[in-house]
Amino acid sequence: MKKIVCVLLVLVLVAGLVACGAPAQGSAPETQQPGEASGTVQPSEEGSKGVEGKKIKIGWSPPDITNVFKTATDYMEKAVEEANAAGLDVELITRSATEHTDAADQVKTLENFIQNKVDVVIVSPTEVEAIKPALKEINEAGIPIIMVNMLDEQEGIDIANFVGFDNAQAASVSAYSMLDALGGPGVVGEGETVELPEDGMLDLKWWTELYKDVDKESISGKVAMIEGIAGDFFSNERTRGFMEVISQYPNVEIVAQQPADWNRQKAVEAAENILQNNPELDAIYASCAEMALGTSIAAESAGRADDLIIISNDGTAETIQAIKDGKIMAETWHGFPEWGWYGVQFAVQLALGEEVPLKYDIRPRTEYSGNADNFYPEPKLEAIDWQTIIDNAK
Repeated sequence: MKKIVCVLLVLVLVAGLVACGAPAQGSAPETQQPGEASGTVQPSEEGSKGVEGKKIKIGWSPPDITNVFKTATDYMEKAVEEANAAGLDVELITRSATEHTDAADQVKTLENFIQNKVDVVIVSPTEVEAIKPALKEINEAGIPIIMVNMLDEQEGIDIANFVGFDNAQAASVSAYSMLDALGGPGVVGEGETVELPEDGMLDLKWWTELYKDVDKESISGKVAMIEGIAGDFFSNERTRGFMEVISQYPNVEIVAQQPADWNRQKAVEAAENILQNNPELDAIYASCAEMALGTSIAAESAGRADDLIIISNDGTAETIQAIKDGKIMAETWHGFPEWGWYGVQFAVQLALGEEVPLKYDIRPRTEYSGNADNFYPEPKLEAIDWQTIIDNAK
């Protein structure tokens, strides 16, 4: 495997916000690791009955509860616990679909939230178009919606707040990490090692500036892509963003593309097939963490663990450990702790009649061996000023 250049970073996980209700800027205190995810988090018995006796019910609908969404759920529960300790009365109701591809099941969950008269719905769509009818019903019921995992405004539905990132831009960050791994300038491959930015943010702006004068014929390699659900929004956007960068480099050849439904075992099978048919393959781009971990299993079984480059998207405790262990070279951070932490903050503010920003941008950026410790096991998040939120309640 190509030599990985380790550089210690101090990474500030702060996204810039300009709208009312945004978390305060400045140094972010470390959070403690939250407990295990569960279906419902109830308010503390020691807390008061909240603002003028108001009980706040938040419905959270992820497409599944694997490690990606479990992380978001953990931090939602952590935020709820802190809100209740501050004197609020918040209940989190978590209902995941039976499978990531089961949009019909998620629709049922969303309709159930209306019947249960939740105050705010937080949702990460299984497939955007498939759940739009249910989201319209939530709009008609007057319940605010927070959408996580994306920033793209959706025609025909009203979203009060987005906590997420641009999926295409995140995939472009992964593409630059791939070029770095194949010998271009950067931090992970055998090419030129470059000076890191002062803020430690290896984001799209930094990568684009770094590569603006690079000879596009100087980087070469054979790359395969393992995609999500064929034809869905997230898979399309991540493929598009990756290809927008890679297609500029004529000697980087995409030799195979195969969907694996965001599923680890399906990715094992896809990677096995790709490796068998492409013995000279240099790298695989797996567009989510679960599929990257499956790709790593297949690479080990095929005797390619030491030389196959694996680049991915997401950022979970398990993939961070895989980066530290040398099984995955680099990944793009999608901010699952932020989804949960700020998702609950904005949900409470909406329930209390307060203004929130339309978008909270995670700012996707590269994770690699030199900065992995800054993401897990203790992500740094800004403290939520619950007392000010209580004081500002309408």
